[in-house]
Amino acid sequence: MPQITGEFEVAMTPESLSATAAQSGLGRLSLDKRYRGALDASAQGEMLSVRAGVAGSAGYVALERVEGTLDGRQGSFYLQHSGSMARGTPSLSLAVVPDTGTGQLQGLQGAMAIRIEGGKHYYDFTYDIAEAP
Repeated sequence: MPQITGEFEVAMTPESLSATAAQSGLGRLSLDKRYRGALDASAQGEMLSVRAGVAGSAGYVALERVEGTLDGRQGSFYLQHSGSMARGTPSLSLAVVPDTGTGQLQGLQGAMAIRIEGGKHYYDFTYDIAEAP
């Protein structure tokens, strides 16, 4: 499976929640991303998060639609995030939502890791594009 690495920028904007969700302690953010490198794309998404009563513990889920080129192939796909922090120890699952690839990215499957180094965001994306059935 090919693996690519690149940099991305992300802007997160607080959004409103229903009254019930706001009272429960949830937070909601819109995501606006720009990927650079072999994944040359923009992405928009939504995130829900919660902070625990214990310092350093939290969780989030998000979906983002990525549109652009992947190793020269044009199309779009969705990424699904599930992240948590247990007393400062992070855990993240970030994968392509099955069967969401369009255009030349139909059949895309894969997983992404995110790194933050020196204040910059980087992605490591391992993927495959299966032949259409």
